[in-house]
Amino acid sequence: MTLGVEEEFLLVDRDGRLAAAGPEISEHVDDDGGQVEHELRRCQVESATAVCHTIDEVVTGLRDLRDRLAAEAAGQGLRLLPTGTAPMADDRPPRFTPDVRYHRMAREFGAVAQASLTCACHVHVSIPDAATGLRISNHVRPWLPVLLALSANSPFHNGDDTAYASWRHPLWTRWPSAGAPPHFDSVDAYESRVEGLLSAGAALDRGMVYWDIRLSAHQPTVEVRIADVLPTPTEAALLAAVIRGLAGQALDADPVARPAPEVLRARLWRSARDGLAGCCVHPRTGALMPAWQVVDELVASVRSFLGDDAEFVEDSLTRLRATGNGAQRQRAALDRNGHMADVLDTLAWPT
Repeated sequence: MTLGVEEEFLLVDRDGRLAAAGPEISEHVDDDGGQVEHELRRCQVESATAVCHTIDEVVTGLRDLRDRLAAEAAGQGLRLLPTGTAPMADDRPPRFTPDVRYHRMAREFGAVAQASLTCACHVHVSIPDAATGLRISNHVRPWLPVLLALSANSPFHNGDDTAYASWRHPLWTRWPSAGAPPHFDSVDAYESRVEGLLSAGAALDRGMVYWDIRLSAHQPTVEVRIADVLPTPTEAALLAAVIRGLAGQALDADPVARPAPEVLRARLWRSARDGLAGCCVHPRTGALMPAWQVVDELVASVRSFLGDDAEFVEDSLTRLRATGNGAQRQRAALDRNGHMADVLDTLAWPT
């Protein structure tokens, strides 16, 4: 299965204040080897790799896109920040990008749209048809909490420690079309749920179906959208490799569990709060366990489906175990001197 990875970033000045330069920067960055776009807010930019066959291609593609965005930002005295939420307090409300669709979203969703300033990582896995995509969605669904714990990278928001490893996740799920997807028994069931969101106005179009896993509206892919934007391309590629392993396993096995929506929501809350530093619910047993133990069991279960990615996954997890994930490294940076400037220095790309 081929892969594609999208990443969203914040643009900040040297003091960490949000910088409304996203459209200008995205327009000046060459799309060769990937895609660069503006986002909902003027202080954001988004990149997407080309279609990748290998994990090395994912790492190289993500690093190249980040380098080009960071170079363009530096030319304007700005920094590219891969973090799920804005870490510094800023009394200026971030403006929406000039775009008819974005301004309609602002009108329709009011304070939800106003409060939405988050950056995520989305992994696309190629599929031959919608039914295969939903089989993968059903299989990945119970593992969403551990994927969130692995990728948590937003402990600070507006200058405060939120007590969450991923504050992006609670913020993002304010959208009425966001959250974990249902378990789908058929393509017709999927389409019926999507139509229900559209008819209620909870999504203005299929691009606003914000489930943590969805069928792409424009590509022959299933898109896993649970993760915060990761601190490094290697960590984003690790996430992509594990998701591809789960997708391969989905074609060979039934889901490990089918948690009720309210139970899965509770499990995601726990992972958003704890990240890798605390506990995560095991999808098979329902037991609350150390997050790393659930990560290890996930990787062990998909090892035979990782193929050439297996060594990369093991090496990346070894490094992550030593350094901590993004949320842990952000907090460690603040603990060193008590200055948010150290957090910015830890986050800013290139590191």
